[in-house]
Amino acid sequence: MPHFVIDCSKNIINLKTPEEIIQKVYDSADASNLFAKGDIKVRINPFEYYTVGNTKDDFIHVFANIMQGRTIAQKKELSNSIVSTLKQMFPNVPIISINIRDFEKATYCNKSMV
Repeated sequence: MPHFVIDCSKNIINLKTPEEIIQKVYDSADASNLFAKGDIKVRINPFEYYTVGNTKDDFIHVFANIMQGRTIAQKKELSNSIVSTLKQMFPNVPIISINIRDFEKATYCNKSMV
């Protein structure tokens, strides 16, 4: 935990490599000092088939899933940091966004917990 899942139009990975994109999102998450380095997980899903307002405009959206306990201000700063980083990488991509969702500690489970 946390998980950062990057959905994007397929053309995005023609502009920058998946590894570059993943690393930049990882670095932004790490720089927030909200997570242990070894806990940050980032992956990317490029889509060939999609529509954005009935167009084929490029897009990037990051789904951030983090353990509850961070303040609204911390989450807002994390959102701004990741979107700013992606905006610098992709100044001509019209849609770059993120949303952050909290995991409930009471219902979260992984294999080391059972």
